[in-house]
Amino acid sequence: MNTSPVAPITEDDIAQFLVNTPGFFERHAQLLASVVLASEHGQRTVSLQERQAEMLRERIKGLEQRIMEMMRNGGENATIADKIQQWTRELVAVRDPAEVPVAVEQGIVAWFEVPQVALRVWDVAPAYAQGAHMQGASGDVRSFASSLTMPFCGPNLGFETLAWLPQADQVQSVALLPLRDGAIDDTARPAFGLLVLGSPDAARFDSTMGTEFLARMAELASAALTRLR
Repeated sequence: MNTSPVAPITEDDIAQFLVNTPGFFERHAQLLASVVLASEHGQRTVSLQERQAEMLRERIKGLEQRIMEMMRNGGENATIADKIQQWTRELVAVRDPAEVPVAVEQGIVAWFEVPQVALRVWDVAPAYAQGAHMQGASGDVRSFASSLTMPFCGPNLGFETLAWLPQADQVQSVALLPLRDGAIDDTARPAFGLLVLGSPDAARFDSTMGTEFLARMAELASAALTRLR
């Protein structure tokens, strides 16, 4: 009579048995004291209890590092939020709508330490149509701005809009922020402007960076600039 060979017991089988048999070590408590493992710290061996203590200490250390990182990020976010509030107060205080574009640019440079800033606005009221910030946005730029649903961040790829910056040849990374009524991602509303941020630091505006604050900046600038329309 032929019989099928019995499959060997694997480590996974043993692990599954121990998981499903929580009383095993209660009935065989002496095994806990006899099990020794290699320590992660050097070549010595340690007991199972010591190894568990080491793992617990490493986990606590990792949690402490995460908490410190969260606290640091929280402090940085609070600082940025305060700067946005100060910038918003300045924009609200501008009395002449024609001066708002300059206030937007100068505020970003001053509060957020962006070396180069420029913007263009279109479809404005006739009284403001001849202003310097209302000139030079081609049809392609307008279409591109309307296609953006979030800030674009990345290297200097020779965008047409970089010509708006005072020293475009020094720019290594850029952020392009669409300006539109309402939310930045509301594609039902075409963009009426584009805000360009440039930096000589190639890592300042990276494609992997978070863009939440840049999006809020774009919406605040948009709200202020609607006075020109």
